[in-house]
Amino acid sequence: MSDLLAEMARSSRARAEGLDVAALREVPASPRALVLPEFTLVAEVKFRAPSAGVLAPPGDVLERVGAYVDAGAAAVSVLTEPSRFDGQLAYLRAASDHALTMRKDFLVAPEQVWEARAHGASGVLLIARMLDDAALDAMLRAAEAAGLFVLLEAFDAADLARCDVSWTSHQPLLVGVNCRDLRTLAVDPDRFRSLAPLLPKGRVAIAESGLETPEDAARVAEWGYGGALVGTALMRAADPGALVRAMLRAGGGR
Repeated sequence: MSDLLAEMARSSRARAEGLDVAALREVPASPRALVLPEFTLVAEVKFRAPSAGVLAPPGDVLERVGAYVDAGAAAVSVLTEPSRFDGQLAYLRAASDHALTMRKDFLVAPEQVWEARAHGASGVLLIARMLDDAALDAMLRAAEAAGLFVLLEAFDAADLARCDVSWTSHQPLLVGVNCRDLRTLAVDPDRFRSLAPLLPKGRVAIAESGLETPEDAARVAEWGYGGALVGTALMRAADPGALVRAMLRAGGGR
């Protein structure tokens, strides 16, 4: 596990302490069903990133979410990690009132899956490398019980082998490939190509990190990815809706 993931795991465990899973399960919630178009764009709200620094002034959630959804994004990923990404569960709650959302964080405990649902999320990101086999299974079973979709993230071939898991929910299980080196924070887009033959069969694959242009979307679509998660480029874009539409056209045209 990289230094960043180890740091985030420690912080996440501390945030998970004291969560009352029974109370969280009782919170009324109606997760939305994720519908996967020909090319799926998950558009992200994040105000800071270790690799890029400050991306936008904190708090501009609803206008940005509206632009993403109006442009055709299938889901909105909302960072809730506070220490390195300036995320808040309040942003997730606000976004979820207007869009189908995914909680993006460094989740390590099933209670956090139920916490995501209680704040309106319809899906969660899980990072395979952060979870041993027992923990990963527990997190997946929690997501199934909560009615959430999962984006299960991998960084290399060993991670991808662990993403070939059983899944019985009506919601989809997506498999993500992140091309960022979490030690140097550099991106290696060729990782998408090299890992494409190892993607689990029957799963929609999502390309994560480093996608900035419609040409990037077209390239990963050609390699067999059914969608992309885009954050930094959209947060920096003068017209994020236009970039969403252009990437969807490029990816869907394969």
